[in-house]
Parts: sequence; structure tokens; C-alpha cells
Amino acid sequence: MRFVTAKDGQGFFVGLVNETGDRVLHLAKAEQKKTGTSSIPASMIDCIALGEEFVEKAREVAAWAADNGQEEEWFFPIESLTLLAPIPRPAKNIFCVGKNYAEHAIEMGSREDIPEHVMVFTKAPTSVIGHEETILRHRGITDELDYEGELAVIIGKRGRGIKREDALKHVFGYTIINDVTARDLQSRHKQFFIGKSLDTTCPMGPWIVHSSVIENPNRLNIETKVNGEIRQSSNTENFIFPVEEIIEVLSRGMTLEPGDVIATGTPAGVGKGFKPPRFLEPGDTIEISVGQIGTLSNTVENM
Repeated sequence: MRFVTAKDGQGFFVGLVNETGDRVLHLAKAEQKKTGTSSIPASMIDCIALGEEFVEKAREVAAWAADNGQEEEWFFPIESLTLLAPIPRPAKNIFCVGKNYAEHAIEMGSREDIPEHVMVFTKAPTSVIGHEETILRHRGITDELDYEGELAVIIGKRGRGIKREDALKHVFGYTIINDVTARDLQSRHKQFFIGKSLDTTCPMGPWIVHSSVIENPNRLNIETKVNGEIRQSSNTENFIFPVEEIIEVLSRGMTLEPGDVIATGTPAGVGKGFKPPRFLEPGDTIEISVGQIGTLSNTVENM
């Protein structure tokens, strides 16, 4: 199940992408036609907060719609829609795990930089954009704009003090994030937040894949291409801290809530890791692919 936040001529809605990936089911419209009323919210966070009730309803509506015509008013060709970030405006900052692949820690410093404990920073909600939206170059603010392809976890069930063995029960699904970073701002300000939170520096999408589809998030291929050239290629089995441990650590004394977003870290191959560095420039297209999820694509704009 692939859930999207989409926009058509009438507004925003939560949709379900069909198996072939060419059509999107408008869940609220289809439920309205099926039952005469609709209880499916237009907000992805509100849908996630309904938990299994929403997922079961989506399954039922999708099964009914499939039996009642793929060409009806509740189906849209995916190319006719604008896909926003699945969670266009997170309620909190995005949680981000730093240096979660040993080779990335080494390329950014040395073996001494491999962390012993989960390293966490955040990105502002205003940094979020969707699939195929443009990333601003921010000329005059940064000269070192970089990419970071990452698997992202979407929390579905509220919890605090979550045990590792229960952690995946709190996950609604998974998506992709490009943790775009102004490296010079990181260095100048001696912290991550400003360099990670410029507008448009958190592309997310193109959809959320429900957790029922992905048996093990710690065993997914991840690849980043810039202008068709493979820059990052790894597998989440190379995580230093697996998803379960990240959730356990974050939830110690802090409540995780439906719709919270956790970016799990990036593999080696970022622009800063090359000699000389290969930072992003206007016209560059970044494509991040994660197994069982899909591909997130964005292009840098000269602004």
C-alpha cells in the first residue's frame, strides 16, 4: 500500500497508488460513492492517527473501487496530479540520525568519528518539499549545498519508553528523504540545525509505503544518483543503529506521535566526501531510490 498526499483541481487529498503505479485512488471520494459519506481525512497525519482503522478502511475502499471501474471519478492518472510530500508539513521537526553508516562517518572524518551512541539532530518542518519539486540553490547563503539519500520512518502509534522488540509496531510506514545540507553553514555555526533547515532542503516522498509491505527496514538497497551518475550505493543492513534501536533511543523519556518523521542516516558518497568535493549546482537532478519504496527525484534551481 502506497499512500500519497496529492493535489488536483479541487484541492488536496490522501490517495492510494494502484499496483501498476499509474493511477491514484481518491480515498475520500471513493468512500463517499460507496457508503454515501466519508470519514477519511484530507490530512495524512490525521489518517495516520486513526491507525489500523484507516488502513482497513483504505483496503475496503480500494477493493470496492477495483470492482466498480478504474475509469470512474475516484481514480486519477498519476501524471495528472501534483504529488506533495506525503506529510507536507510535519507537526514537529524531522528527527535525523547522523553518521549511521560507518563508511560515511569515515568519509566525513576518520574511524574515530564512528559514533558509539545514536547521534540525533533535526530539520525544520518548513524545509519539506515533495517529489519533483525544485531545491533552491540558496546562492549567497551557501557555496556547499550537498545531498544525502536516506530511508525515512513514519511513526504511526504514540509511545514513550518503547522497547526495541516492540519498536516496529509503532511504525506506520516508510518513505525517502534527501537530507540536503549546507556544509559551510554546518562548519560556520558549529551545529547542524541552520545548515540542515534552509527552505526546500528536505525533499520527501514520493509516497509512504505501509509497514505491512516491508518486512525488514534494515535490509533495503539504497542508491543516490546525481545527473544519472551513481554517487551512493549501499544497503540499510549497514546501519550502525537499526531502526528498532533508533526508535527505542528517541522514545526514552520523549513521546513519539503519529506522523513523526525519522530520517535514518545516509551512506558514503556525499558530495563533501569526494576530493575535490562535488557540491550541487543549478540544473543538477538528484534521484534517490530505496528498495520496496521507489524513487524520489528533485532538481536544483538557480535561486
